[in-house]
Amino acid sequence: MTTLDSSAPRTAGKEPSAVKGWLAVLAVTLGIFSLMTSELLPVGLLTPVGDALKVSEGTAALMVTIPGLVAAISAPLVTVATGKFDRRLVLVILIAIVGLANLASAFATSFAVVLVARFLIGISVGGFWSIAGGIALRLVPERHVARATAVIFGGVETASVLGVPTGTFLGDLSGWRTAFAAVGILGLVALAAMLFLMPKVPAERTIAFGDLPRVWKSNAGVRIGIAMTFLVITGHFLAYTFVRPLLQDDGVGDSMIGVLLLTFGIAGITGNFIAGALIAKRLRQVVIGIAIVLAIAMLLLATVGNTTLTAAVILVLWGLGYGAVPVTFQTWILDAAPDATEAASSLYVSTFNLSIALGALFGGIAVDNLATASVLYIGAGLAILTLLVVGRRSGRPTDSAPAAEPATDPATAAAH
Repeated sequence: MTTLDSSAPRTAGKEPSAVKGWLAVLAVTLGIFSLMTSELLPVGLLTPVGDALKVSEGTAALMVTIPGLVAAISAPLVTVATGKFDRRLVLVILIAIVGLANLASAFATSFAVVLVARFLIGISVGGFWSIAGGIALRLVPERHVARATAVIFGGVETASVLGVPTGTFLGDLSGWRTAFAAVGILGLVALAAMLFLMPKVPAERTIAFGDLPRVWKSNAGVRIGIAMTFLVITGHFLAYTFVRPLLQDDGVGDSMIGVLLLTFGIAGITGNFIAGALIAKRLRQVVIGIAIVLAIAMLLLATVGNTTLTAAVILVLWGLGYGAVPVTFQTWILDAAPDATEAASSLYVSTFNLSIALGALFGGIAVDNLATASVLYIGAGLAILTLLVVGRRSGRPTDSAPAAEPATDPATAAAH
């Protein structure tokens, strides 16, 4: 995922220090890791939070729905609205909100308080994520920009595949309030790191709202990328949000659920590296493979009489598939719109977070009104629909995706 926030070219002779720049990059990476872990943390804690605050698992899923929905809206809004402010200041404020909101959740005595905190986290997720990618060009020498950008968004990937299982494991050991408190403290640590390690990053330019419909209307590759993101991410979170009750229904003990989700996370990291090695030459085939792997994993979990061992094998398969999603889909969007990466990425960030929200929302409705296992069938169906969207053409997205607008940010070219 790349940036919505752009930066003008560097002034000659003002290239930043490599050592100080990398320290700042690591601070931003810690921030985005704590941010994305905050968004997805409730996935592994639905049952204990619901039991403690006396709401159903479907209602508890609003803890995932609300920040995802708010982040989808806040991504472009925060970026444009804060366009004149120092970027370090904006990131520090957003990560402070995350830390305090998680601490509020840890001490909440009602579900309403938790939902207010989750709303605030959604604002931070959309704003922080959309700005953070553009920071790399301003922090490190130009020759390091590509690696720095990869490291920053490695925080997104790591949170997606390791944040949830680690939080679940901690919640099982010490209670769900401890898990929320730990992520809140992590956010405040990231805040301190950015204050001490990041230089001031004055605002220079930002995208306009008019760029979004322009790239959507004129670029078929972007439309396909957004459609497949919507289907895959909605399907994944429709099912994965309820992975804890699904495993419990299969007879997996509470003490093993955190371990199984950690296994999912490790498989996800592996999937990320496998996809990264393949997408340069086989991007479309990797997308198709992701859809097939996710559909098979969900159907197996729904139909096989699972033990802890078989559930672990299925979650490894599922983790391999989902772990490949961020790097693959990001690359698709960048390939589809090489001259309009800011606007295309804005649509992608919003769609990704909206899909998290809708997946959790409709999954909650299915769990409360049908059966818990129904989310696996629906999620698999959405993954299969992705094959119809992607499989109609051959080649890379640019084969059917003319550029929509002239490049506005040399940061993107340097970062990729």
